[in-house]
Amino acid sequence: MPNRSSFVTDFPCVKLMHGPTPFEYLPNLTRHLDGPKVYVKRDDCTGLAMGGNKARQLEYYFGEARQKDCDTVLITGAVQSNFLRMTAAAAAKLGMACEIQHEDRVKGMDEHYQKSGNVLLDKILGAKIHTYPKGEDEAGADAALEKRAAKLRKEGKTPYVIHLGPDHPPLGALGYIDCAQEILDNARDAKVQLDAIVVPSGSAATHAGLLAGLRLIGSSMPVLGVCVRRDAKQQAERVATRTQEVFDMLYCRQRVAKSDVNVTDAVLAPGYGKFGKDVKEAIHMAARLEGLLVDPVYSGKTLAGLIHAIRKGVYKKGQSVCFIHTGGTPALWGYESQLSN
Repeated sequence: MPNRSSFVTDFPCVKLMHGPTPFEYLPNLTRHLDGPKVYVKRDDCTGLAMGGNKARQLEYYFGEARQKDCDTVLITGAVQSNFLRMTAAAAAKLGMACEIQHEDRVKGMDEHYQKSGNVLLDKILGAKIHTYPKGEDEAGADAALEKRAAKLRKEGKTPYVIHLGPDHPPLGALGYIDCAQEILDNARDAKVQLDAIVVPSGSAATHAGLLAGLRLIGSSMPVLGVCVRRDAKQQAERVATRTQEVFDMLYCRQRVAKSDVNVTDAVLAPGYGKFGKDVKEAIHMAARLEGLLVDPVYSGKTLAGLIHAIRKGVYKKGQSVCFIHTGGTPALWGYESQLSN
């Protein structure tokens, strides 16, 4: 497990991931784009059940769950959610039962999406699967988990619910406070002066944790969040709120500066869990130039957002930019029909 930031040592934590994760230069992609030097933080290499950024977050959720002597963990997310897959894996590793709830967030998807990729891994990992018919109802999805948790308590179980809605503290964001220092250490060791970090922005736990972590250690590094679920206005509000919640969890007086919250929805269309030509191009570009696999929902959109920013002149030659690869490789199989042509 990577070294923990001094800001989060009061929070219980368990070891789930391999780390520090690699920090790599992408020379072929850099030459192809003819812009800044492009680096990638390989959080797809965290090691837990095919890896992904959620391992960092789950170390804190499961730390609290074990402190409370819980025996069952519950979580909700999209059908092809990486978070659900990694939660099921963490539960198995720690000897806990796991119940996951598939939300119907992405309409009109085929059999590959419904049965392969992360869905198959959820089943292999032994998770009990429930369904929730709505896709844009965070409060309702969390409430359904609470209802199931209440039933488990009546059965003598001690459940722990990982909430994804904004009405609960973003405990998992603490994992990216750790990562903020790790990235700066990576860059220092590689003798790279980073000018910006690009990250997917959905629930905003990763984005908020990274932004808070950088500011807490005195770095003014810009962080660009690439919207994967909401438009830029809604997402900026969410990131600002979540980041302030992180500061508040740590009982520090730090405040979120409006200028610190930067998001783009340039590659969001046609919406969550779907992708357009920009994202498809980014997936193929990463694979064919660097042998790097990125997924259509998070890491592929992040790279597409970075490519869009480079082409618009946001980042230029002479600069160095890092994007965080949050994993999600298993989801590629859920999008076979869209990616194989």
